[in-house]
Amino acid sequence: MNENVLKKSHSINVKPLFYWTGGVMFTFIIALLSFQVAKFPGFQYIGPLATAIIISIFYRQIIGYPEKIKSGIIFSAKILLRLAIILYGLKLNIDIIFKQGLGLVGFAIFSIVVSIVLTLVIAKWLKADLNLSLLVGVGTGVCGAAAIAAVSPILKSREEDTAISIGIIALIGTIFSIIYVLLIPVLPLTPDQFGIWAGVSLHELANVATAAAPAGEEVLAIALLAKLGRVFLLVPLCFILIFWKKRKQSGGTEDTKIHFPWFLVGFIAMSLVGSYVIGNIIVIPNEIISNISIFTTFLLTMAMAGLGLHVNLNALRSKAMRPFIAMVITSVLLSVFTFFIV
Repeated sequence: MNENVLKKSHSINVKPLFYWTGGVMFTFIIALLSFQVAKFPGFQYIGPLATAIIISIFYRQIIGYPEKIKSGIIFSAKILLRLAIILYGLKLNIDIIFKQGLGLVGFAIFSIVVSIVLTLVIAKWLKADLNLSLLVGVGTGVCGAAAIAAVSPILKSREEDTAISIGIIALIGTIFSIIYVLLIPVLPLTPDQFGIWAGVSLHELANVATAAAPAGEEVLAIALLAKLGRVFLLVPLCFILIFWKKRKQSGGTEDTKIHFPWFLVGFIAMSLVGSYVIGNIIVIPNEIISNISIFTTFLLTMAMAGLGLHVNLNALRSKAMRPFIAMVITSVLLSVFTFFIV
């Protein structure tokens, strides 16, 4: 009798951990597969993050959601996502922004305000889902997937909304970056102007690099600097959204409690470490820094796999189309506006 009780209690303790581990490993395998698939022609433009979302969505539609290992999948989609955002802070060199890029912050503010306001106005006109539209607006204005991942907890967005927003950003950003490359020979812009234009109007850091690299290293450097100005504004934007969300909810019957996004503190801390500690106080080989960057991207890819598994295409087909259209129109107008002001 006692042995049976012990066996039963042992199984109760072990099974949740087994399924949790299985869920994390499942997203790990999808991420690993995504990194390999992203090397194939066509997929190299959208990268491993969007590839992971595509694989996960197809898995969900064909095989179904793996309920037994749900706890591990949710861990990847939420906890690993926040950890990746913290490590993403190392990509933001605040010192460079203060010394060289403050003049570009005005362009960055313009880009973010135009992207969010235009997307929401067009979405309202199209009668699109406003939460989904706000996510793609933030992604368009700031830094793509990382920005969407950062604001999703503040907006209390559903996992499937977060995933589909990131998928939309990846698709449109890739198309626009290729168009920018094709336009290099025919545009009446100086190399510096093209770099600024790409940096303040394209969606992801990878999109900016794709568009600016063919124009030369100097153009790539100024384009990335302009883009970093937008990344720099991610944290103040998050606090503005917290304030807006609290004010909006305080006037209604919703739960007014919004959990402080502590991972943003980690993001700021990592930015400070990358800007003032690494290279000044502690010397870390470039190879290790590169590996940390790859590890960060891998964690984000695991998170995307977890988010993608929550997407039900049948339920989102009609819901996502109008925000998609709103974002396309916004992206075109943003490119046109910034072209004339640079």
